[in-house]
Amino acid sequence: MAAAAECDVVMAATEPELLDDEEAKREAESFKEQGNAYYAKKDYNEAYNYYTKAIDMCPKNASYYGNRAATLMMLGKFREALGDAQQSVRLDDTFVRGHLREGKCHLSLGNAMAACRSFQRALELDHKNAQAQQEFKNANAVIEYEKIAETDFEKRDFRKVVFCMDRALEYAPACHRFKILKAECLAMLGRYPEAQSVASDILRMDSTNADALYVRGLCLYYEDCIEKAVQFFVQALRMAPDHEKACVACRNAKALKAKKEDGNKAFKEGNYKLAYELYTEALGIDPNNIKTNAKLYCNRGTVNSKLRKLDDAIEDCTNAVKLDDTYIKAYLRRAQCYLDTEQYEEAVRDYEKVYQTEKTKEHKQLLKNAQLELKKSKRKDYYKILGVDKNASEDEIKKAYRKRALMHHPGRADRHSGASAEVQKEEEKKFKEVGEAFTILSDPKKKTRYDSGQDLDEEGMNMGDFDANNIFKAFFGGPGGFSFEASGPGNFFFQFG
Repeated sequence: MAAAAECDVVMAATEPELLDDEEAKREAESFKEQGNAYYAKKDYNEAYNYYTKAIDMCPKNASYYGNRAATLMMLGKFREALGDAQQSVRLDDTFVRGHLREGKCHLSLGNAMAACRSFQRALELDHKNAQAQQEFKNANAVIEYEKIAETDFEKRDFRKVVFCMDRALEYAPACHRFKILKAECLAMLGRYPEAQSVASDILRMDSTNADALYVRGLCLYYEDCIEKAVQFFVQALRMAPDHEKACVACRNAKALKAKKEDGNKAFKEGNYKLAYELYTEALGIDPNNIKTNAKLYCNRGTVNSKLRKLDDAIEDCTNAVKLDDTYIKAYLRRAQCYLDTEQYEEAVRDYEKVYQTEKTKEHKQLLKNAQLELKKSKRKDYYKILGVDKNASEDEIKKAYRKRALMHHPGRADRHSGASAEVQKEEEKKFKEVGEAFTILSDPKKKTRYDSGQDLDEEGMNMGDFDANNIFKAFFGGPGGFSFEASGPGNFFFQFG
């Protein structure tokens, strides 16, 4: 009897436990069904909550983990979803959907090789599964895009890398590695706002991401905000002391800043040779830093203009605008050098570019001045004809006329008697030009109009009306001067008084 009682007692103790298990399963199924309803309504947060309740009731059910993985994927939480998907296939290795979700999470996170293994396992279980077949192709496409991007990055074909990463991210939207590579290439292409946006999105999710910190610093560095850039590089190195790219960029940034500042100091002190050397050294630090290098070229161009190496200055400014075609200062500096070397059309072109970009009164006046110089350059250069400087005095102009008039007068038998008709004709032309030049430059009113670029034909100054021989007679006639007589048609000989 005692034994029977013990058995009864045992029966009474175990029966309620079995009933509890069945009840738990029913309740778990109820939670799952509610989760499915919320999932169908796209209320993924509530669906997640009910799937979690189902798992809590029955933690050994693979489908519950699979459903919660699907919900987390819809919420964009692929890393958490991966954990649930992996747990589902650990509980049931024949769970095809579990393998598909595991592969999809791996692929979304950018681990295409692992994704391929998951999809292969799904195909082993169901070789006709269309989703597994398609996802397997997608994973292999991502592997191929990665290979091409790696090769093109080494070739510095950054546009193609961006293209490959954009395609890969269509299948791997949560892959930070792909996003960072794209952002770095965007920075190398000078598309800083886009690169900053990508890096900032990652930092919002993970503020300690060293790669994203590096890209933020890289954008600032290439935008010539070197001090701020160094702060980001240092922060990246705190998160990852062995981050090679951040280390190199930080070193280059500090070196570039120091050389540029030393060059500026030397320039201000008037030590142009040293400034030139320092700017040249700075230009050799990082050829990828386009904006800073544009400024360095422009600064070196200024040094060359101070050293009166105007052709070198023009070349430096040209290199500056090649790097940054919006760099107004470089256009202005080059335009001035063009004026100084009498390349007026080039100067006008640069000033037009500046004025189109920044329509200020100052730029308008600079353009007008260059246009005036261009107009003046297309007239006869009377100063050049007489061989005098533009600031020549009245006496210097007279002396120059005396010398040139005697040199080219067609009546100089000692110089032109044996010359060919062609040579004599050329000398007559030069003689006339000398007289024309003297007529203008010896008259203050005409000289002022000529220097200001005004038309000389206005106000009775028609240069076709004057006679070079009359100018010559008026200048050399009188006591102590020259007299000349005709020795034949068009020929003269001179007598000293």
